Amino acid sequence: MHVAMVSQHASPLAAPGDPGAGGQNVHVRGLAVGLAAAGHRVTVLTRRDSPDLPDVVELAADPSGGSAHVHHVTAGPATHLPADRLVAHVPKLADELVRLWRADRPDVVHAHHWMSGLAATAAVRDLDVPLVQTFHGLGHVERRYHGEHRTGPAGRPSAEQVISRRADRVVATCEDELFELVRMAAPRKRISIVPSGVDVEAFRPDGTTLVRGERPRLVVLGRLAPRGGVDDVITALARVPDAELLVGGGSAAGEGPGADPDLRRLFGVAAAVGAADRVRFLGPVARDTVPALLRSADAVVCAPRDQPFGMVALEAMACGRAVVATAVGGMKDTVVDRVTGLLVAPRRPDKLADVLRGLLADRAMPVAYGIAGRDRVLSRYTWSRIAAATAAVYAEVLGRRVVERPEEETGTTEAAGGSDPG
Repeated sequence: MHVAMVSQHASPLAAPGDPGAGGQNVHVRGLAVGLAAAGHRVTVLTRRDSPDLPDVVELAADPSGGSAHVHHVTAGPATHLPADRLVAHVPKLADELVRLWRADRPDVVHAHHWMSGLAATAAVRDLDVPLVQTFHGLGHVERRYHGEHRTGPAGRPSAEQVISRRADRVVATCEDELFELVRMAAPRKRISIVPSGVDVEAFRPDGTTLVRGERPRLVVLGRLAPRGGVDDVITALARVPDAELLVGGGSAAGEGPGADPDLRRLFGVAAAVGAADRVRFLGPVARDTVPALLRSADAVVCAPRDQPFGMVALEAMACGRAVVATAVGGMKDTVVDRVTGLLVAPRRPDKLADVLRGLLADRAMPVAYGIAGRDRVLSRYTWSRIAAATAAVYAEVLGRRVVERPEEETGTTEAAGGSDPG
């Protein structure tokens, strides 16, 4: 198949620490490379955010004939833009997609995130190309948990509802997301669950490890905004004697908080609870250093207050490390409580501290959780498995379109933008 992925703001070429970089970037890259390895031709279309970017960059080429390329599309100024300014350039992105796809028609379009979905929905309208949508988080869920702290455009939840009804298929990454999609009236029979994946060669138990001392080590990795729950981990650390905490993420590293407001806040939390001497902020961690960081931990802590999937927990499991995670979103699917790690309630640093003390006091249990976690990743979350499951969704959508085409011509069948099933 020729697969066109639209990832407006999350380029698979972005490095951790780049503005806006996160799990979606990793997901799009892993899926594109996995599909290329299976023999498909993948084009990832992302907005040009620098004038120095080439038009096309090769991401992967496989002996099977598969390939993956990143195509930078000019839609708005060639600079990083915050989310509330990106929306204005969605129509231009849609126009560019139509132009490109008329010249090289894909078999299926897969949009990632809601703004990509808006552009793709408009672009496929007259091209007779099926649309698959992955949201990577839903606006109404983020507002439920974060209220005024979430500054996304006011129309996002309504736009997501429209996209979920017009797409030929919505791919949810976990059971929680499927439930939320159904709550917003997305047709259940057009929703599939395909989780994210992990590179099990890069993330493995053996390999280099960051130097560590005698203290038990906890590691947190990800964005440092309040929704990430790092505040709760630092507060819990005050009740976990002798343990050290390494925090990777943010926009600045090192000795002081600098200009990063999230770092300033977290430095303040550490000082307030008396744990400043046991917390080290690493700043952005290079992607090729992440496995060594995770392998250095006795336990990797993932304590967000909400989470569409939870990629760091998956990467830690692949590295054979015990995971302590909040029971939210996709982590309820990924982390098997008391098998591959431990699940705790969000926003409860007291409970988190109790769990961490018990885990670090037991030499055998973290090892057992790590072994079970690696086994679970190999059986469910390799990119080859995720790519195969995603390709099966594409094939099903294409097959359904072929079967329904005679009805579409009479206007009696459901199609993107038409009436929804009950």
